[in-house]
Amino acid sequence: MVEIIGEKVVLKEVTTKDSDDLYFWKFEEQEQEAKKWNGPYIPEEKVTKEEYRKSWEQEIFPDIPASLVIKCEGRAIGYVGSYWVDKNTNWLETGIVIYDKNFWNGGYGSEAYKLWIDFLFTSSNLHRLGMSTWSGNVRMMKVAEKLGMKEEARIRDARVVNGDYFDAIKMGILRKEWEEIQIG
Repeated sequence: MVEIIGEKVVLKEVTTKDSDDLYFWKFEEQEQEAKKWNGPYIPEEKVTKEEYRKSWEQEIFPDIPASLVIKCEGRAIGYVGSYWVDKNTNWLETGIVIYDKNFWNGGYGSEAYKLWIDFLFTSSNLHRLGMSTWSGNVRMMKVAEKLGMKEEARIRDARVVNGDYFDAIKMGILRKEWEEIQIG
């Protein structure tokens, strides 16, 4: 059972209760504030609770889940995740969502994402980790940059949010860059 303990947050494998709590935040919570930042340009179909629970069973390596729940004060507030871009080159795409806006701008997301990136590199032979966002999500770009990721691509006017065009942003970090940060 994976459990990563930070100062502010704990990352751990999902329980049924955690999955149900995250399902509420993702599909049922009225304000849906997180969706205004987390890929608001991607249409998302609502799935059943059972389908959502099943989606948490994915692993990127044996015994390494593709996603972990972010817990704070004993509650599920979001998750970190990853998926393969290219197994041949050991390249994973990563992400983070904090649904509970009471935990925005307090360093919770930065800590959770750092714990996740560190865990992925230390638990595997990954060569690179990446992330994708849009130019309107300045907070996510700052978090990624703070962790050592570099902007690698900017696709101009590739995302539409509320009728306005924004750039698609790709950022990434190589294992050797991550290792240098750990030493420095």
